[in-house]
Amino acid sequence: MSPTRRMWRWRSNPLRRHEDIVEAWIVLAVWVIAVVGSVLAGLVTAQAAELRFAQQRAHRHVVRAVLVADVPYGAAARWSADGRARGSVRWTAPDGTSRTGRTLVAGGLKAGARITVWQDDQGRLVPSAPTSRGEGHVEAALFAGAAAFAAAVPVFGAGAVARARLDRRRMARWDREWDLVGPRWGPKAG
Repeated sequence: MSPTRRMWRWRSNPLRRHEDIVEAWIVLAVWVIAVVGSVLAGLVTAQAAELRFAQQRAHRHVVRAVLVADVPYGAAARWSADGRARGSVRWTAPDGTSRTGRTLVAGGLKAGARITVWQDDQGRLVPSAPTSRGEGHVEAALFAGAAAFAAAVPVFGAGAVARARLDRRRMARWDREWDLVGPRWGPKAG
């Protein structure tokens, strides 16, 4: 489409109506708000996600633990899709105290088996390892894209509703004008 056809609402034209001018401003405003809003939403979301992942990496630590009770193979199917089951473990917290808790471990392990678990700075078990730097970048980018999309959709929706209302007004005005002009064309036009 040529630039002159795209900009027809902005050019002076004897057939241009007030609704055409309003629609041109609505289209411009929708695009500006959608682009600026989605970029801001994406940037804020990406920074928040990166910060959260960095905090995870800083406050989650690997620790060796001992399995307190046997974990049968059959129990794994109830707890996770990757073959892990809930098992009781004992580990040493950062303050030197011995702690016990439950976490997901590989099925089929016997009591006394040494396993690796993750804990936070207070010595509490956390469900998984922190997100790596590379995975964090990818996830932050995905979150940013989703936030940008979520910010743009309502803006475009509101613009579409406003344009639909303008179209109804335009059609109603055309109907009124046709009611005035149409009878004059009656039998002479055919």
